[in-house]
Amino acid sequence: MEAIAYSNFRQNLRGYMRQINEDSDTFIVTTKNVEDTVVVMSKRDYDAMQETLRTLSNNYVMDKIRRGDEQFQSGQGTVRELIEVEDD
Repeated sequence: MEAIAYSNFRQNLRGYMRQINEDSDTFIVTTKNVEDTVVVMSKRDYDAMQETLRTLSNNYVMDKIRRGDEQFQSGQGTVRELIEVEDD
């Protein structure tokens, strides 16, 4: 994660926005006042992070994931080849 001064970020906002969205970069935008520092990330990455947090905080879903992982690790799982389906 790269740190950028606020003035530099503001002057090059369009370029940084493009870089953030195209490369999934995340930037720390700094100011003289440390409490005003922000993190800038793409909406796509933010949405993915929120979904991960929701999944991790859902005990029912996490129990199912853990049970499935335990079953697979103990050899109860079956590996299958993916098949490609043509679009209509």
